[in-house]
Amino acid sequence: MDAAATSDTSTGQDALMAFALRTIDDIAAGYTGVMVSLGSKLGLYKALAGAGPSSAREVAARAGCAERYVREWLDAQVAAGYIGYHAVSGTYELSPAQAQVLADEDSPFFIPNAWNVPASMWFDEPKALEAFRTGRGVAWGEHHQRMSCGSAAFYRNGYKASLVPEWLPALDGVVQKLQAGIDVADVGCGHGHSTLLMAQAFPASRFHGFDTHAASIAEAGALAVKAGVADRVRFDFARATDYPDRRYGLICYFDVLHDLGDPVAAARHAAATLAPGGTVMLVEPFAHDRVEDNQGTVGRLYYSASTMICCAHAISEGGTMVLGAQAGPARLQEVFRKAGFTHFRLAAQTPFNLIFEARR
Repeated sequence: MDAAATSDTSTGQDALMAFALRTIDDIAAGYTGVMVSLGSKLGLYKALAGAGPSSAREVAARAGCAERYVREWLDAQVAAGYIGYHAVSGTYELSPAQAQVLADEDSPFFIPNAWNVPASMWFDEPKALEAFRTGRGVAWGEHHQRMSCGSAAFYRNGYKASLVPEWLPALDGVVQKLQAGIDVADVGCGHGHSTLLMAQAFPASRFHGFDTHAASIAEAGALAVKAGVADRVRFDFARATDYPDRRYGLICYFDVLHDLGDPVAAARHAAATLAPGGTVMLVEPFAHDRVEDNQGTVGRLYYSASTMICCAHAISEGGTMVLGAQAGPARLQEVFRKAGFTHFRLAAQTPFNLIFEARR
């Protein structure tokens, strides 16, 4: 074998090993997700947060768990880089940054609940296999219950951090209208976290949440009572194309338009039910317009979720236009252009979301 052939073989083996190790890294991430979920539900992160260096016995005692299990869990978290370890004292510590992500349930960075989504995706694998082979859709309500709970919890804190202080002020004149009092529609409201955040911030306005998932509507109603805003908030079962016309000053789609079977029809219904001068706020997953520009962690996350959830639900609704979670600004603008909107602009963005303003 000549030198060139040897070099090619060596390069091929290196590439194979590098890719194989990457896949093992991804499997390890899945294992870590299970550890994160356990740690959150058992209160292990809270037992570490703000406590300084702690032994496995101390953490176990605070959380009311068996020490041997806790010690192994702690070591798994150290190996993943999720918890710090002091070798001299044999103690474990959660840094302030780690605590925001793993222990503080009100932090916009809190992540443990998000692991319910891939858990549901595994539960739903038989449905996905059938969908791929037959082309049929899988409606939101057909997923395991951890899907709706995980999605709601994942989005809740992000909306809490950005919706009222950043996104609404980025829309021309909308905050002033909310302060004066208007009707607001939250289409595809899920558990209603976005609806309730707006209702609490703008007591002069009236809020209407609509969804086709009955369990989510029930949960949203209970949360409205708990939040003390049930007199100004109503949640009802309705599709994005048939909710009642109340001349809304603001219609919102929070990470939902790309899930719809006919987003153009939904946008047309919004145009028909807006009050004169009303605004549509469209919040969508962050994406560029081209596949090659959506590589990386965010694109990987959203394309995968879109395969199992977003496209599947849109197909279940007839799939006139299946946008997917990485639709991108150009395709979204085209949806609203076809629906008769003459104004469409990017108002704000985060690493995970694009926020658009649309008017007729």
